[in-house]
This record gives sequence, structure tokens and C-alpha cells, in this order.
Amino acid sequence: MRVWGKLKDFWVQCRRVLRVTKKPDKQEFITIAKVSGLGILIIGLIGFILHFINQIITG
Repeated sequence: MRVWGKLKDFWVQCRRVLRVTKKPDKQEFITIAKVSGLGILIIGLIGFILHFINQIITG
């Protein structure tokens, strides 16, 4: 019975979140895509630099 209660609570929370959320308009979506892409690029660049430095140090 405890599992059923947890699942019911989870479902209620999911419904609450879905009621609050809204579909982004075109401009908001483009902004989110740009920021996400920039973040991925920065993280990849940091990883590349660290890998490059590691290769230089270890030979």
C-alpha cells in the first residue's frame, strides 16, 4: 500500500507541474536554444583544453 501511495503522490505532483508550465513562444525557444548551445560549447571547450593540457604533460 505504501508504494501505491507514493505513486499517487508522484502523479499529483506531475499534474500540478504540467498545469503550471506553458509552451514557450518562438523567441523564447530561440533564446533557450542559443543559451543551451553556448553552454554545451563552453563545456566542450573546457574539456578539450583539459585533455590537451593532459596530453602535453604526459607526453
